[in-house]
Amino acid sequence: MNTKKSIFLFLLGGLCFLSTTAWVSSPRNELAIGFVKPAPKAQRYLYVVTPGIRNYLGYGGHGIQVFDIDNNHKFVKFINTPGGMMNKGIPSNVKGVDVSLATNCIYISTLEAIQCINLVTEKTLWEKQYEGGVDRISISPDGKIIYAPSLEKEFWNVLDAKTGDSIKKIVTNSGAHNTIYGPDGNSVYLAGLKSNMLNVADTKTHTVTKQVGPFGADIRPFTINGSQTLVYVNVNGLLGFEVGDLVTGKFLHRVVVEGWNIGEVKRHNCPSHGIGLTPDEKELWLCDGANYRLHVFDNTVMPPVQKTTIPLKDMPGWITFSLDGKYAYPATGDVIDVKTRKIVASLEDQNHNDVQSEKMVEIHFSGGKPVAAGDQFGLGQVKRITRN
Repeated sequence: MNTKKSIFLFLLGGLCFLSTTAWVSSPRNELAIGFVKPAPKAQRYLYVVTPGIRNYLGYGGHGIQVFDIDNNHKFVKFINTPGGMMNKGIPSNVKGVDVSLATNCIYISTLEAIQCINLVTEKTLWEKQYEGGVDRISISPDGKIIYAPSLEKEFWNVLDAKTGDSIKKIVTNSGAHNTIYGPDGNSVYLAGLKSNMLNVADTKTHTVTKQVGPFGADIRPFTINGSQTLVYVNVNGLLGFEVGDLVTGKFLHRVVVEGWNIGEVKRHNCPSHGIGLTPDEKELWLCDGANYRLHVFDNTVMPPVQKTTIPLKDMPGWITFSLDGKYAYPATGDVIDVKTRKIVASLEDQNHNDVQSEKMVEIHFSGGKPVAAGDQFGLGQVKRITRN
């Protein structure tokens, strides 16, 4: 081999080697070679807050149970939380949970208060009680504002998410209950269990500017699509759901579950308490409390059409999904493969006891910091752009 060819091959090999490294300037203005560290793979966890079914400690105790989504939803750790009922030391019912990546915090609402817990240190930053109690909260996409319903009373409290301080009160006289902050950050959807109208608040003025309905009865759990054009609601007395138009405010459809009878339910006094869209919005999943089932509907047509049913081990009172749409999470602790409809895991604590909760949220960590989060509601994730 001649000298020129040897030098060429040597340089070529060096360049190939350097392509996987980073150039770093040394103090002597020489080029040093340092290996580039690959970005840490995100760790996906399911945070399940308990007592998330009334105040029943038998379904996971009092705190946050954390499960590894990529390891067959195995138990990872338990995080202690505050929340003694009126300082009497009795764990209070958890009413809602939400996460803000902007503040690196998880927020938990109980009957009386809201807790703000840092996701990295797992330390409680603040816990505050509020006039009228607290129900299922929702946080703005930028992490600045919390909409906190009073406990089935006349109003919502608008709060500073950093401090928990009150900003404003919105009076609806609707039996404040469930809350969804729209993904565009401009609207908040306020459902009261003493009203058949869904109130829509403007987030700039924190005032109700629109109503949707009337629906067939008082509104219970509900969800919306990603483009914020449709709302799907559970209502009292219906094994099924209803659909409303968020743009026009009009009632659209009533869908009744076929082949199953309304029966007695253990909780909520509502045949269908729990409704969610798969992230791709192709399916709607509906809870059936009396028959211990999830009913699956084709949501690519309107009104949605019933497809199949999935039996569960206990009464479902809520339903949400993993961020990638692979798993469905009913409140029973069953983990369901959305594609196959099979139960692939069951949530258990460190002592192999059943964990059930209507308040859970998915959180991804990379390098020890939260980088993505799901939502307690089964919200649609499809954003549609209308072109003129």
